[in-house]
Amino acid sequence: MDLIRIGDKIISRRRIDRCISRMLELRAMGLSQADVAGRLGVDRTLVSRLEGLGEVRKGRRIAVIGFPIKNKEELRSALEKEGVDFVLLMTDAERWDFLRRRSGLELFNTLMEMIATAHGYDQVVVIGSSRRIKIFEAVLDKPVIGYEIGESPIQEDRYVNPDEIVELVRAVRH
Repeated sequence: MDLIRIGDKIISRRRIDRCISRMLELRAMGLSQADVAGRLGVDRTLVSRLEGLGEVRKGRRIAVIGFPIKNKEELRSALEKEGVDFVLLMTDAERWDFLRRRSGLELFNTLMEMIATAHGYDQVVVIGSSRRIKIFEAVLDKPVIGYEIGESPIQEDRYVNPDEIVELVRAVRH
């Protein structure tokens, strides 16, 4: 039933649901709580309290990038269950295929987009050689959490223990 009686009032559940949906859409678009409250004609504290009621996780946005990973699907699954925001894992074959399929300019543009994406995260975990970890730190111009899986150049897929990476992500998050 859409209408609910509360004392002398008749409340429309659908109207409340639409207002909350619009509120969340506007916040997701980047508007401040005060801007959203002004647009919808509600108090800013209402916006804040509704966000608090629905909050699943607060804090650091985490990206995990790694190659060459033998058990990438197992690792991806563990990271997604942990709520990692961005996961980019490749096998050695996928890494080389990624490079071969693109022209020089296309490769450059794709890499620049990937760097911009990674830079948008609060913390970046890099799984790879110490050389690759240092390159990520230099390019992102911020500390990254490195998980070394061998000396550069690594030319075959490496097994990465999902439990260790999940533990690392949890440590970074807290």
